[in-house]
Amino acid sequence: MLWLWVAVGGALGAVSRYLVAGYVQKAVGIAFPVGTMTVNVLGSFIIGFFIQYVLEYLAMPPQVRALVVVGFLGAFTTFSSFSYETVSMLLEGETLKALIYILGTNILCFIATFLGILLARAISV
Repeated sequence: MLWLWVAVGGALGAVSRYLVAGYVQKAVGIAFPVGTMTVNVLGSFIIGFFIQYVLEYLAMPPQVRALVVVGFLGAFTTFSSFSYETVSMLLEGETLKALIYILGTNILCFIATFLGILLARAISV
């Protein structure tokens, strides 16, 4: 019955992505997909922290991983949107903008995951 946990987490993650990305995009108000980038970076931080602290330190059951990692974060982060937005920029001749988006998203997501792991290790001592 892990699929039920994934489904619940996915519903919560999808709604959260819609709200967070929309809010950030509107608040920043520029023609750059900062909302998508934000949820991807935030999701990267959460997965680093969650797996390191909650799953490893607190030793939660598989249902928690299914709910949060597979369901919530799977729906919250948006690699397909990231890919489409990047290709759209390239097709519109905005090569520099696409390159900034690719490098920025990847570098910031790796850093966010690393920081999530460091935070989890720091508070689990």
